[in-house]
Amino acid sequence: MRQFRLTALATTCAAIAAVTFIYSPNVYGESEAVPASTPIYNPYPPGVLPTDIVSEIQRVRREENKVEEEAIDEWNALTPPTVTGNPPIQQNTGTAAVETLGKLLNFDEHISVKQNIACSFCHMPYAGYSGPIPSVNLSMVAYPGSVHFRAGKRTAQRYTYAPFFPVLQYNAVQGAFFGGNFWDSRATGYLIRSADAEQAQFPPVDPLEMGMPDTACIVYRLSKAKYRPLFEQVWGAGSFDINWPGNTEHICSTPNGASQFGGSATPVHLSPEDRTRANTVYNEWGLSIDAFEQSVAVSAFSSKFDAFLKGNYTMTADEMAGYNLFRGKGNCNSCHLDGRSTAPTPPPPEGTAPGSEDTGAAASTTPLFTCFGSANLGLPKNAAVAFYYETTPDAVGLTPNPEGFDFTDFGLGTFLRSGFGSAPNPNSTWTKYAAVSDGKMQTSTARNVALTPRKCPTTEAPGPYFQKEFFHNGYIKSLKQLVHFYNTRDVYPFDVESGNCPKGTVEKVTCWPRPEVPQNMDMTIGQLHLTDQEENQIVKFLETLSDGYTTPFPDADVYTGACMTGGDASTQGNASIIPAVLTRH
Repeated sequence: MRQFRLTALATTCAAIAAVTFIYSPNVYGESEAVPASTPIYNPYPPGVLPTDIVSEIQRVRREENKVEEEAIDEWNALTPPTVTGNPPIQQNTGTAAVETLGKLLNFDEHISVKQNIACSFCHMPYAGYSGPIPSVNLSMVAYPGSVHFRAGKRTAQRYTYAPFFPVLQYNAVQGAFFGGNFWDSRATGYLIRSADAEQAQFPPVDPLEMGMPDTACIVYRLSKAKYRPLFEQVWGAGSFDINWPGNTEHICSTPNGASQFGGSATPVHLSPEDRTRANTVYNEWGLSIDAFEQSVAVSAFSSKFDAFLKGNYTMTADEMAGYNLFRGKGNCNSCHLDGRSTAPTPPPPEGTAPGSEDTGAAASTTPLFTCFGSANLGLPKNAAVAFYYETTPDAVGLTPNPEGFDFTDFGLGTFLRSGFGSAPNPNSTWTKYAAVSDGKMQTSTARNVALTPRKCPTTEAPGPYFQKEFFHNGYIKSLKQLVHFYNTRDVYPFDVESGNCPKGTVEKVTCWPRPEVPQNMDMTIGQLHLTDQEENQIVKFLETLSDGYTTPFPDADVYTGACMTGGDASTQGNASIIPAVLTRH
C-alpha cells in the first residue's frame, strides 16, 4: 500500500505541474476570449492513472503534429483538380484529395474542446491505429479525453479495416446482428449508410473523449482550419456559409456535459437552414475520415499472410503450424474468417475438382478475419478501468459514471435498449433482442492485432516489446494470454473477482475470474485442449497478419517512446492488476 500512496503523490504532482501546458488555448483565427482552463479531474485511486501520463500525452501530441505536418505537405503536393463528367468527378485526383483530407481531419487536435487531442490521440498508426501509450494500456484502459482526465470505459478499437464492416443489420435466419462499428455496434450507419463514417462522428462530441458540446462546433473549427480550401475543393464551395452566433467560440470551448447547457445537444443557436448545412458538413467529416481509413495507407493488405496468399512468402514452421491450428483445433476462423477452404475446390492446378476434396483453396485473396458479428467471450471485469471511479462531478458539473463499480458493460444489449453509456437505437424492431445480446461485443478483425512500432518488434514479453491491451476492457495484456484465455477459460474457472484468485493459482494462467456477463456466453471456446507450444504457434501466426511486409506501413516509425523489456508473456501486466475488492473502499 505504501507504493500505491507514492504513486498517487507522484501522479498528482505531475498533473498539477502540467496544467498550464495541457490547457493552453490555441484557437486559430479567433480573437474572442475563451473560458478559463478546466481544472484537472482526478477521482482515481492509486494504480489507475499512470505516473507518466502527462509526459506521454505530450509525446503523442508531438507525434500527431508531425503526421499532421506530413499530411499538409501531401495536400500541397496534390495536382490541381480537373472536374469533368456528369455527375462531375475530380478526374485522376479525387481519390487522393478526399483521402488526404481525411488524414488531415484525423490528425487535427483543434477538433477537440480544449484543442489538445486529435482523433489519432487514441489511434496511432504504429499501434495498428489503436492506443499509443503503453502505461495507459497497462492501467486505465480507456484514454484520457480532451478534458483531462475524464476517460471512457473501453479500449480504443483499431481503425484498420473498420470501413469494411457493413451497415448494422439483424439476420433473422442466423438470429444474430452483423455489422456496425464500435465494440457495441452503436455506429449503425443507418443514415449515411457507412458504419465507419458514422463511427467518426461519435468521439468529437463524446464528453469523455474530444468533448465538444455540439456537432456544429466541429464544423465551426473546420471553417477556420488552414486546410479549409481542400475541404471545399472536395465537398464544394460554400460548405461553410453559415452565420455563426457571436458566442460560438465560447460555447465550443466549454466541455460537453457542462451544467450550463442543461443537457442540450445543440447549444450553438443556428437557424434551421444553417443547422442543416452544419449537419451536412458533419456527415462529410465522417465520410472523409472513412475514405482515409479505407485507403491503402491504413487498411493496406500488405502483411506476410497477404504475400503468402499470393505465393510470395513462405511461412516458417511455427507460423504454418499456427495457421493450421487457427483454422483447425483452435477454432479461431469460425469467427475470424480467413477466406479459405472452398469446397468443392477449383479445377487443377488450384484445386482438385471435380473430386470435391477440400484442400483449403482461397475463397478470398483479401480475407478480413472477422465475421462482422458479436460475441460474449466471458471476460472478467477489469477493476483498473478508469470509468468505474468517475462517480463525482468534475469542474463543470458532469458525473461520468454515477453507478461506479456496479456499472455492468452489457455491450450490444445496452445499445439495443438505448441504454446509459451507449447511443440511441434507431430501429425499434431490434429492441426485443437486447436480452439475448447482453455481453456481446464486436468481433474485431484479427488483422494488425500484433502491429507494433518498428523499434519494438513484438507485443510479447520479454521483448523488447510494445505494451498493448486486448478485448473491449483491456483485461488481456499479451497475445499469449489472449490465446490462453480462449484455450482454458473453462478449464480454470473460479467464482472470484479479478485480483482475488485462490492461493496456489496464477491469474490469467491457472485462474480465470468469473465473467462480468455470464449470460449468452460463447461456448465454442474455453476448452480447446491446445498445448503450450500450440498456443505459442497461434501467436506466431497472428503476427503474420501485421501490415508492412510487402510495403512499409506509413508512419510506423513515428513512435518516440520507449520499448519495454523483461517478464513473461503469460503473466504480462499482472503487476498492474487492481483487486476488485478495492473499488468498494
